[in-house]
Amino acid sequence: MFGDLMGMMGKLKETQQKVEETKKRLNTVLVDQNSSDNLLQVTLTANREIKSITISDDLLEDKEQLEDYLILTLNKAIAKATEINETELAAVTKEGMPNIPGMDMFK
Repeated sequence: MFGDLMGMMGKLKETQQKVEETKKRLNTVLVDQNSSDNLLQVTLTANREIKSITISDDLLEDKEQLEDYLILTLNKAIAKATEINETELAAVTKEGMPNIPGMDMFK
């Protein structure tokens, strides 16, 4: 019994390390999102850290329009980054989970 417990604890520790490695790797995965007319582009990491924002001069003349573009485009980029982040972390976590009877009902 203790062997199984020690094995599970080792596997959980290994999974935790893989999750941390995946989080670091996701800092290098870039997500680009353009506005529909390409007047604004944002780039962020899969960990949802903004790396760059490129704004067309046309948008600089209208503060309200620029704010709207930023909100829409950033929200789309964040949604994409979140999807990548959650998918990658879920895969690593699922792969490393010990086979505990009855736990599959919590998917």
